[in-house]
Amino acid sequence: MKRREFLRVVAQSSGLAGLGMGCATTRKGHGMNVEHLAMPPFNTTLMGVLKGTLDYYGFDVSDATIFGASGHAFLINIHEQLCPSGPYCWKRTGYERLVENLGVAVTDLGFFSPESDADARSAVEKRLREALDAGLPCALMNLENQLITGYDAEGFITAQPWPAVPAFPPAKLTFGTWQEFGDKVHVNFFIYEKIAPAERKVAILESLDYAVDLHRNPSPYILPKYGIGADAYDNWIGAVEEYGASHGNWWNGMVWSECRRMASQYFGEIGQEFAQVSDAAGDLSALYADLADILGQASDKEMDVEQKTALLREAKSKDALAVEKAAALADSLRGGAGI
Repeated sequence: MKRREFLRVVAQSSGLAGLGMGCATTRKGHGMNVEHLAMPPFNTTLMGVLKGTLDYYGFDVSDATIFGASGHAFLINIHEQLCPSGPYCWKRTGYERLVENLGVAVTDLGFFSPESDADARSAVEKRLREALDAGLPCALMNLENQLITGYDAEGFITAQPWPAVPAFPPAKLTFGTWQEFGDKVHVNFFIYEKIAPAERKVAILESLDYAVDLHRNPSPYILPKYGIGADAYDNWIGAVEEYGASHGNWWNGMVWSECRRMASQYFGEIGQEFAQVSDAAGDLSALYADLADILGQASDKEMDVEQKTALLREAKSKDALAVEKAAALADSLRGGAGI
């Protein structure tokens, strides 16, 4: 039996397979809404989707744990030309495995492009409606990650992560045409199913192992022309002169700064929970807080090239140090627990 299937069995036997407390669907004519399903205004919209899903299913999980235990707090991915696609264009295999530790199994329904025909679109729309009717949160990624919170006679209702930006991403996706995407159709759809979460210490250790692997062995996670870990910083530094004043520079700084801020809080939680690593966790919390500040500063499109380059070199060094310290903390925690 595969791990995901086993966790579904555990969830069913423990009563976790049902919806979270207060969760329900509401029928409206030819449509429906999944009640209490919403996403917070994180810059990292993938984490907004995950947070909204975990809240909907009734899991009491902190924002820091969502970022940290999923491994996303430790990711940095930068395109050679510093375009704003960095937070979206990487391989999610390791991430989706860690999300299961939080209590959610993700099913990717595949990639769709402008060449996807009417039958393919109709088939995936049918699967999404069936999942929503069953009370399962769904999501899409097309320029941004969005929860799908229901549908009406015309199309899907899609959550907008930022109330102050009502024009983007779209709040609707018309059946068949997907006209709201315009000519930028490069979309994946997902179904999020509730399963039994992992034991807390296991989830922490596996997230730290993933963090270390992202930086020491990035090749399984990268797409062409992108870099993860040290390569991400090299790409950013190499692009500063030409693209340092771009929207991509600003957006990458905003997202990866938020991730490092959450990593700082994640280690703060770990230090409070596990006395044997409290000092090491405190050091890591401070180090990631520094990284968050540096990357936030580097997001400034008006910053001098030399100043920004110096900041990014400092960030590269600190991130590498943080990864080694995280590996050492994991070893200490694993030794103390016999895991």
